[in-house]
Amino acid sequence: MTKERAAARRTGEGAEAGPSRRASDRGRYGRLNRERVLEAALDLVDREGLSALSMRRLGTELGVEAMALYRYAASKDALLDGLVEALYLKLEERLAAEDEGAGKGDGAPEWRDGLHRVARATYDVCLAHPQAVPLLATRMLAVPLARRPLAVLKDHERLLVLLREAGLDNDRAAVAFRAFTAWLLGYVSVELRPMVDNPDESEPAFRLGLHRMPAQEVSALRDVAPALAERGGPEGLAAGLDALLDRFVEAG
Repeated sequence: MTKERAAARRTGEGAEAGPSRRASDRGRYGRLNRERVLEAALDLVDREGLSALSMRRLGTELGVEAMALYRYAASKDALLDGLVEALYLKLEERLAAEDEGAGKGDGAPEWRDGLHRVARATYDVCLAHPQAVPLLATRMLAVPLARRPLAVLKDHERLLVLLREAGLDNDRAAVAFRAFTAWLLGYVSVELRPMVDNPDESEPAFRLGLHRMPAQEVSALRDVAPALAERGGPEGLAAGLDALLDRFVEAG
């Protein structure tokens, strides 16, 4: 073996990935674990968007070779699934913190209060990590139920237990579960849609770019756009959720 090839093997330059070579997973933050890798991936996506995420870029963030990450996420798809897992772990942390500091409720049944807490916590997590939110739809379209991360399955379980506590049988609970999920994720998606066309404009019509929209063809949309640009907030989420729950509980 030449001196050049030996040096390349020692530094990793020009070496092929294989069973004979194990990339070190000790980076600038110490030895890695799955939690640290997912946290760094979520932080990167928060700052720069999903398009910035790659094994190579994440390795740079952590101070390790990209190869070292494959023992924590076997592929790019697995890393994206890990981001979904990270969001649901954030949800679990938020709910656990609320449980520790919980006071007396407002008189609502515990199951209804529980569903509202899940909805609000999910809303807060999504607004804190908007760049990763699209994965809640795209990865769930690609991953069957049994292969979803445990944190996701535990969220499903939490919702179904609460719906059973509301007196719904399995069939009605399944329908309500779908409706709850659709309302929650749909509401969050609408809240996060970009509305501002030119942030430097102070006049609302020009800020929203209404002059770009044909007045004759979308007149109602132009009229309502300033109101649509305002977020509905947690109050709108809660009002819609109550209407949905009233429908299912009464029907049940």
